[in-house]
Amino acid sequence: MDVANESVAPALRVRPTSSKGKKARVGVALAVIVAAVGFLLWKGLGDATAFYRNADEAVAQKQTLGTQRFRLQGTVVADTVSQFDGGLDFNVAFRGAEIKVHFVGTPGELFRPGIAVVLEGSWQGDRYEADNMLVKHSEQYREKNPDRVDKNGP
Repeated sequence: MDVANESVAPALRVRPTSSKGKKARVGVALAVIVAAVGFLLWKGLGDATAFYRNADEAVAQKQTLGTQRFRLQGTVVADTVSQFDGGLDFNVAFRGAEIKVHFVGTPGELFRPGIAVVLEGSWQGDRYEADNMLVKHSEQYREKNPDRVDKNGP
C-alpha cells in the first residue's frame, strides 16, 4: 500500500479530462462569441438602419411607427419657426401633410423656412421630437456661389 498517494485528498488528484468535456466547453465558448457578435451587429446597425419617411407617410403611419426612431423629411413651413433656449420649434410639410417639430440642438447655417430638412427622432404625442438635423440646399447655391463650389468640390 502506497501511503503517499492515500494522503492526497481525492479532490486534489489530477483526473484526465475527457474529450467530450473539452468539446462541450469549446461549444459553449463559441456560442457565447457568436451571441456577442450578433448582439453588437444588431445594436450597431440599429441606428444606421433608421428608416426614412416623408411627412405625409409619417402622418399616415403614425400609429404603426409609435415612438420608434425614424428619419423624417419635409420642407420647413414659413412663419412657423420659433427659437427656444437649446433648439427650435417649427413645422415641416410634404405633399399636403404638416407636422409640428420640436428640435433640440443647433440647426445648420442653411436652415430657414422653405428649405428641405431631414430630421432624426420620434413621435411624442402629436409632435415629432428630433435631435439631429440635415439641411438640404437647392441648386441655387451653386448658381449664386460658383467660386465656392468650383474651389471646394465637384
